[in-house]
Amino acid sequence: MQRQDLVISLIVIIVWGLNFIAIKVGLQDMPPLMLGTMRFLFATFPALFFLPRPPVAWSWLIILGLTINVGQFSFLFWGMQAGMPAGLASLVMQSQAFFTLLVAVVWLGEKWQFNHVIGLILSVCGMAIIGSEQGGNMTVIGFGLTLAAAACWGTGNVIMRRATIGVPPFSMLSLVVWAGAVAIIPLALLSWFIEGQAVWAAVLRAPSWKSFGAVIYLAFFATLIGYGLWAKLLSRYPAAVVAPLALLVPIVGMSSSSLVLGEQISLWQTAGAVLIMVGLLIHVIGDRWLGRRPQKTNNP
Repeated sequence: MQRQDLVISLIVIIVWGLNFIAIKVGLQDMPPLMLGTMRFLFATFPALFFLPRPPVAWSWLIILGLTINVGQFSFLFWGMQAGMPAGLASLVMQSQAFFTLLVAVVWLGEKWQFNHVIGLILSVCGMAIIGSEQGGNMTVIGFGLTLAAAACWGTGNVIMRRATIGVPPFSMLSLVVWAGAVAIIPLALLSWFIEGQAVWAAVLRAPSWKSFGAVIYLAFFATLIGYGLWAKLLSRYPAAVVAPLALLVPIVGMSSSSLVLGEQISLWQTAGAVLIMVGLLIHVIGDRWLGRRPQKTNNP
């Protein structure tokens, strides 16, 4: 990568790593579904009026918005409110890489590779260790909901891949904004009926500056700036070069959560985190370590 693109990569990693602190702060004065509604409301408007709708069928766009936005962030925000630490959430969410592979194998018929199997086994062991360390700074329901969020993210990744087959090139940021617009009404209705009208009235009557700041960060920095810069990197370099950079997000997330929120993880949770990171690393770039090379095809 060129120097300026390395700087862009660092910005994205830091912005996405701090994203989990913003969620934790926002949840102090705003319920999860309302926070999700506000995130996509601010991220969508007015950007929706400046970005054309991506050349994706409405059916795919709606399904994508329901999985990767409504499902992912409902479960993630619920999980963090229910006792999932911000730092560990940033790590567990990276299991989306394995959920993506599992759904792609079942739905798209993609094939397992040796490094995928090894990476999955190591990461599952790490998840099991972290999940067994309940109490204190983490609850089992918070851990389970965060895993459900990662599963929704992984499913959304495969839907995105399927929906964009055969369509002309388009801006990834436009897809983020339009799929975010799809999520606003379902999240608002769920919040209205589950969290209650009184909660909305109380928050809107006396808005918290902390929650407002968290919403601004989630909408403009984590969503628009983060995904916008990420899309720029993907347009300049192969996915195999860009994708491993996401593995640095949990490092920023866990270290910043420890410094800002005072979160601490146990020795066993640290061991589980290491196993997950090693498993993810093998999953993403293990084929290079194994010396696998793409097979050449003979032209007639």
